[in-house]
Amino acid sequence: MRLLLVEDNLSLADWLSRALRDNRFTVDCAHDGAQADHLLRTQAYDLMILDLSLPKLDGREVLRRMRARGSNVPVLILTAANTVQGRIQGLNQGADDYVAKPFDVNELDARIRAILRRTHQSANPIVDCGSLRYDSNTRLFSISEKPLSLPPREHAVLETLMLKQGKTVSKQAIAASLFAATDTTDPGAIEIYVSRLRKKLEPSDAALVTLRGLGYLLKRRSA
Repeated sequence: MRLLLVEDNLSLADWLSRALRDNRFTVDCAHDGAQADHLLRTQAYDLMILDLSLPKLDGREVLRRMRARGSNVPVLILTAANTVQGRIQGLNQGADDYVAKPFDVNELDARIRAILRRTHQSANPIVDCGSLRYDSNTRLFSISEKPLSLPPREHAVLETLMLKQGKTVSKQAIAASLFAATDTTDPGAIEIYVSRLRKKLEPSDAALVTLRGLGYLLKRRSA
């Protein structure tokens, strides 16, 4: 899952981005509204964490422009000015949730996961594909209730496919959720991760299918 963190307080942005990465998120950071607006125009994100008091371009204007372009990227607003009127205004402009500063990072993480579940139209935090299970609260996989330990990149690929199981996911879409804007991307790396995952899924009845020219599909293996 790839997040955009927009926060002009550099120490807070550094601390929070490290905490989010520790929780297996890919994170890009923007420190002013103009930079955030540019990234939203050129990159794909699963969610944006947005401060409102930003230099160059106000956070509400970043949100307004994004929604005016037709973008449905979910937005969680961080704000020190947590007034009822401010929350109403932000929600009416297209925000999905509010967190007041100072905040507990565990609550923030829980709110992010709740928004992402709604985005994927899954109220249940547990997602199954046959004997393969994903718990979106702990962000852990298991096969027949036995933990499936995965390196970060393989975990990110399987998470993307699991949340869109039964649907074809392009290599470009997987790369967009896997790599930050500053990463050097190798399209061939996706094929390597998929090949490794396919071997690790052999004990399960989940099948990772390659659709040439289209992408990848995770589904329950036919009997």
